Amino acid sequence: MDEKTIFDAIKETVIERTDANEDDIKMESTFRELGIDSLDTVELLMNLEDKLDVTIEVDRKLETVKDLVDFIAAL
Repeated sequence: MDEKTIFDAIKETVIERTDANEDDIKMESTFRELGIDSLDTVELLMNLEDKLDVTIEVDRKLETVKDLVDFIAAL
């Protein structure tokens, strides 16, 4: 799966879950900056699993959108 597809799915999911503006969501954005806390992260990952048809089992701290994109791309 390519990074653009993953990034677009993350961006869409973040917009659905927060008041973040589409232009504010960049690869270097931290989840904290986007208003996503630890509970939101769990729900975000579950939504991404459905959208991308993957199983995401995070075994490390992912702080930025790029961290999550790279993690999913490596699955």
